[in-house]
Amino acid sequence: QVQLVESGGGLVQPGGSLRLSCAASRSIFRINIMGWYRQAPGKERELVATIRSSGSTDYEDSVKGRFTISRDNAKDTVSLQMNNLKPEDTAVYYCYAYTGLNYWGKGTQVTVSS
Repeated sequence: QVQLVESGGGLVQPGGSLRLSCAASRSIFRINIMGWYRQAPGKERELVATIRSSGSTDYEDSVKGRFTISRDNAKDTVSLQMNNLKPEDTAVYYCYAYTGLNYWGKGTQVTVSS
């Protein structure tokens, strides 16, 4: 079974930056969509950003202009560059992939605090 493994989470001060990365444990074919979701304490999991095989992207309104999602040449990894981080960005971030089947990572903690 394919596993998605996230990395890059951590503690950062407001206004700082982090880069999250996600890689599949083995190659999977035809990854139509890859993206990131997040879940803050007491809140439902929400979409942060997705990128399709066509290259089209979608972003949650509050991260537009601050976050950028990208895929590498192999298209089995995805990254999320997060700039100008705010305390409200604090959450567990989950990698997601869709191939006709849904795949989820275990999550990585992002904490934005002074």
